[in-house]
Amino acid sequence: MVGVSALIIKTMNDAGEFKKLTPHFAGECFPVSGAIGAEDITILKNGIAIISCDDRRKTLNGTPVQGTIYAYDLKEEMPQLIDLTAGVKFEFHPHGISVFENKNNEVRLAAVNHTQTKNSIEIFDLKNNVLIHDKTILDPLLVSPNDLVMIDNNMLYVTNDHSVSTQKGKMIEDFLQLSRSNVLFYNGQNFAVAATKLGYANGINVSRDGTTLYIAETVGNRLSIFSRNTSTNELLFKQSIDFKSGIDNIEIDAAGNLWIGSHPKLLTFARHAKNGEKLSPSQVFKVSPVADNTYAVDEIYLDSGDGLSASSVAAVYNNTMLIGPVFDEYFLQCDFNNGF
Repeated sequence: MVGVSALIIKTMNDAGEFKKLTPHFAGECFPVSGAIGAEDITILKNGIAIISCDDRRKTLNGTPVQGTIYAYDLKEEMPQLIDLTAGVKFEFHPHGISVFENKNNEVRLAAVNHTQTKNSIEIFDLKNNVLIHDKTILDPLLVSPNDLVMIDNNMLYVTNDHSVSTQKGKMIEDFLQLSRSNVLFYNGQNFAVAATKLGYANGINVSRDGTTLYIAETVGNRLSIFSRNTSTNELLFKQSIDFKSGIDNIEIDAAGNLWIGSHPKLLTFARHAKNGEKLSPSQVFKVSPVADNTYAVDEIYLDSGDGLSASSVAAVYNNTMLIGPVFDEYFLQCDFNNGF
């Protein structure tokens, strides 16, 4: 009994449940409604945000509705949400997304898709505010895909946040903090395991020059950093940064800074997932490369859950930051008082 109690206390402590939070943000935020569950957001070079949305509560309740990917032009004085997936006819519940912009400014988008029967990666081309579906990628290795990052028009890395697909198996891995998740590499034809022994591999992104891969380990509370061989696509572990928070998606701004949405209290987040009336704190980190193997970490935003619950992503363009949630019916548009 003592051992069980000790395990429970350790789990609660590791999940951040005993933290005292002091909300702060040096700027102003306002909600943008109409986008339910804006779990992942990425911003194109031209300032157009691409927003992955799905009503996960309805899915959890057994009544799923079609998900959506929106465009939201931050160059506009009053941006409007534009549905890019109105023409998608297959079952679509987007999770993590990634874009690749070539030298001609043509945009290709990849999205993790969770249907009632399978996990897949959907590939689109973005033309005239419409996502034109190109292909569906299926593979037995896509056990529990979460996020992905495109390397070019055809190649990508994708995280499996668990090693199993069953809810019971996932719960066991999370509660026991088992590092069994992985990262896959897709070469345009086949998948191969690229990194293993990760504690809930979640958000993933690559540096502007393509030589460094970043992986958010949510249950591991750390950012793992790998060097990437641009010829072979092999990954070599370099270091981890401890956040003492359940970091989620990773976005990279024009200057190369990482912006990470996070869940400072993971068990509170789990309760929020089951009941929207239970708020879950939101947190945003900025991670700045300083020198080789050296990074500066700053907590930019912290909220008790009143302003936004369960932040999963933060993306920055000029002086504006968008913060997206896993479940809420709106995301936040935030303006910095004096830059960042």
